[in-house]
Amino acid sequence: MASPASPAAAAPWRKLFQDHLSKMTSREMALATISRAPQGQWVPRVRYVGFRAFWGQPELHPEAEKQLKEEDELNPLIFESDMLTFTTDVRMEKTGQLVGSEGVVETVFWAKEAKNQWRIKGRAFVIGASAEEGGELEAREEIKKGMRLRDAGGTAVGGEWSWEKEITTYFANHTPVMRGSFRNPPPGHPVTEVPSDPNIKLGQKVHDLHDPTARKNFRVVVIRPEEVERLDLNDYEKPRRFQWNSIGDYGEQGKRWVETELWP
Repeated sequence: MASPASPAAAAPWRKLFQDHLSKMTSREMALATISRAPQGQWVPRVRYVGFRAFWGQPELHPEAEKQLKEEDELNPLIFESDMLTFTTDVRMEKTGQLVGSEGVVETVFWAKEAKNQWRIKGRAFVIGASAEEGGELEAREEIKKGMRLRDAGGTAVGGEWSWEKEITTYFANHTPVMRGSFRNPPPGHPVTEVPSDPNIKLGQKVHDLHDPTARKNFRVVVIRPEEVERLDLNDYEKPRRFQWNSIGDYGEQGKRWVETELWP
């Protein structure tokens, strides 16, 4: 079971951010990474990804929860965090960009219903490989630094928490068609490159939570925020802008957040 490094309370921006997320009809975020071009210079890369949940607090649809319970794959809810998550295919370019840039990342939400823009900078960690694969254990150790127990006792009601179950939970929360997308041909490759593996093709449905082909390509990305900024546009005559910066080291007291109001 993971042992979180910090018992700190939730970040001061978390409650309002979560409230704005709850009002969004579709929770996509623009994700910016950096990539080294063939000429050697660093260039930006941006795409939209779906926000899944805060790490440690999966938001399960009923069918996923039912299957996880039936297969004894559901973790006890003993952890929480301020870390954002999304899922991806390890074969996609953004995965390599995150690893190659030490996880430097920035994401932006436009919460249209709340008329607020949220910009979050931090480090992203990619997990979902076997514990023996390079970088997997190191990424888990970094994620642990941002985890905290839900209560002082941290009693594991329902069994012991495990990384493998948590990653499986994210996979289960996809529809069978979305799970099948991890058995697609390599993203971004020419369609003239026909895969020799008969398991790799478009339009498949995956019901097995441990399908070896799909799970080989499936990854969870966890973003540990270091700077958060909110632009409030509810009053266009007097917009407001706030910034929170994390300071200090992980440990007994955990990270602290300093809030500053900025000119918009």
